Amino acid sequence: MRVPGWLDDIRTSYDTVAASYADLLRDALAGEPFQRGVLALFAELVRARGAGPVADVGCGPGRITAHLHHIGLDAFGIDLSPAMVEVARRDHPGLRFEVGTMTRLDLTDGELTGLLAWFSLIHVPDEEVPVVFAEFHRVLRPGGVVLLAFHGGDGSRLKTQGYGGHPMNVHVHHRPTGRVAAGLRAAGFTVEAELAHHPAPDVTGGFVFAHR
Repeated sequence: MRVPGWLDDIRTSYDTVAASYADLLRDALAGEPFQRGVLALFAELVRARGAGPVADVGCGPGRITAHLHHIGLDAFGIDLSPAMVEVARRDHPGLRFEVGTMTRLDLTDGELTGLLAWFSLIHVPDEEVPVVFAEFHRVLRPGGVVLLAFHGGDGSRLKTQGYGGHPMNVHVHHRPTGRVAAGLRAAGFTVEAELAHHPAPDVTGGFVFAHR
């Protein structure tokens, strides 16, 4: 499904909801032991590869970036939304946050030891996913670790409102872990694990670990 102007729609939508999004999700990780466990495993894998810089791509208000820093990673955040980056810098003044797009990361080849995309691929159209995965492969050093978190299942829907009732205009894409893993393999990654998470009835999340 072709979605013209999708990057602009994401930027505008998340600029609109940035403050409410941060308020609503600020403490959410405290009640998510499975998510914390997945992030701890990611941190262990990065350290096993020699540590080094880790990019949280699509970082939003920086809550996951801050958690990665808290558990010992040299983490920084990148987000398409300038308002999200502004909130992240306000809430986590000791950390680095930059405005950028995962379709063209302002990073050098092989700069990263780890890359996290935490529910930020959910707005990327199917035909753009290979572009994103190629960028992830480019910026990771050999052996570098990638962790993707996303909505499981299949299908897409248009989200027109969210996070405090503010207007949005973004497509939300659900993908099975196998399809995401296959896309990573096609981009040159070695997939290490595919996990399905069921945090509530009729809700499925997916996690895929891979390395370059």
